[in-house]
Amino acid sequence: MIRAAALLCCLAAPLAAQTVAEQAAQASADLQAAVAALDAAVEARDRVTALTRTIRAYEEGLAALRGALREAALREATLVRAFDAKRDGIGRLLGVLATMEANPGPLLLLHPEGALGTARSGMLMADVTPALQTEALALKAELQELSDLRALQLSAGQTLEAGLAAAQIARTELSQAISDRTDLPRRFTEDPDALRVLLESADTLDAFAAGLSPDAGAGTSFADQKGKLPLPALGTLLRRPHEADAAGVRRPGMTLATQGRALVTAPWPATIRYRGPLLDYGNVMILEPGDGYLLVLAGLDTLYGEVGEVVAAGSAVGLMGGQVPASEEFMTPPADGSGGRDTETLYMELRQGAAPVNPLTWFAATARTED
Repeated sequence: MIRAAALLCCLAAPLAAQTVAEQAAQASADLQAAVAALDAAVEARDRVTALTRTIRAYEEGLAALRGALREAALREATLVRAFDAKRDGIGRLLGVLATMEANPGPLLLLHPEGALGTARSGMLMADVTPALQTEALALKAELQELSDLRALQLSAGQTLEAGLAAAQIARTELSQAISDRTDLPRRFTEDPDALRVLLESADTLDAFAAGLSPDAGAGTSFADQKGKLPLPALGTLLRRPHEADAAGVRRPGMTLATQGRALVTAPWPATIRYRGPLLDYGNVMILEPGDGYLLVLAGLDTLYGEVGEVVAAGSAVGLMGGQVPASEEFMTPPADGSGGRDTETLYMELRQGAAPVNPLTWFAATARTED
């Protein structure tokens, strides 16, 4: 009985895996809903807004499903290792159960010492049998869990394929919808010649930001959003302000690691002050959200909008570069155990006038790291 109890303790409860399965099922349902919404977004009166929301829904669904599938893969590996470690004990348990099933009950209770021995053996069997049954039920639950996890990964693979394909279509449709716009909302008209002179004369981002000098009449509510803003793209914090990059360069902004072709949006209503290549930052989008602040987004591949255009919160301002991940990359945990394959980097810098401020404290996802 002691051995039976010990084996029972070793068998892990399937509660965690149920949570993993439920999360994966919910993520899969959300992703399927986003795929189904693509046709409606394409036909929507405001295609740009509808497609932007659809792409973000794809990305959130894909990220959630990726996390759930990786948890499922880790849980499956844990179960397999546990089965391997308990192989002998499981074999003995199955052997006992097979013997009990193959022999009539009364014969198992007969004892050579007569009625007293038979009574004693009956008492022992009454003690042992429930423990064996409990072990058998736990083992059955884990085997069923393992089967469910493998079936989940198989069905999720089809959902991933559909989601990735639909997301690519949505990105293409979004680019086309933005290029088709003719009524761009503008707060002011930029002087192209003045902007060109400023770009050619600025040798640092400080000088360029100072030259833009946002109008004093800009919005007055941005400062109240400190610690509440959404990140411009789905990703993970790669470098904090003033942390050295691979080349040893330290910058006052923060860097996010994102998926290839990730959507970049405006976290707050803003005016586009600059878009295009800048110094060694690559493609840059500079937004003026108000109160004398500038938000610098660098490292994009595709830029949306025009200088002087007023964009709403959540509006698409560009796409990251790189390749869209294949479904296999979502299904398989990376060898380094990092939990992700975010290959693109989005550099974000917030400035008040020309002076940089700590951007971590402004975004809800990173503000708590500064507490």
